[in-house]
Amino acid sequence: MGLFDNLTNKVNQAVNSMGGGNKTVDVTFPYLPETLEQFKALPQANMTSPFDTAALTVLAFCYYPQNRELSLQMVDFLRGPRPLSGYDKSFIADRFRDADYVPRSYFNGATPQNDYAPRQPYTIRVSESPYSYQTENYATLYIRSGGADSPRSVQMRKAKDGRWYLWEQFVLVGIRQPESQNPWA
Repeated sequence: MGLFDNLTNKVNQAVNSMGGGNKTVDVTFPYLPETLEQFKALPQANMTSPFDTAALTVLAFCYYPQNRELSLQMVDFLRGPRPLSGYDKSFIADRFRDADYVPRSYFNGATPQNDYAPRQPYTIRVSESPYSYQTENYATLYIRSGGADSPRSVQMRKAKDGRWYLWEQFVLVGIRQPESQNPWA
């Protein structure tokens, strides 16, 4: 038995006793939509799982640098009965001023070394933690960026219709620059 094996076993037992926190889902998009209608036609757009809504959030933000209006329409769809406010739109615009690569960094294979070019098929890994479902009808899930040391959170709220809508996101935060833009790389 190693020096810290006892501690590791106790931590694992504590996590397992909390129920949950171990589930990770790879959400793969069969195609990248070109319109809002195609976005809504994706199988994940049923939003019956908070994992799907979290991944769709990242996908929607990927469109912002090329088509701001389409991206905001996608995000509004994900927010359901709570559309983006003027403040929300201003905040999103501010996040994209110098870092249009942030959303695509969440796709598998996207790293600073390859300028955050995702691998195909386009897949986003979404994970829960032991604390993901602390509040009834809310889920906080986590997505790892290829340019950050810790995962970022996305919170969804389950509505009466059984769908998980986007409530809050923290995926548009700073990460390492792509090597092509980093003078120190």
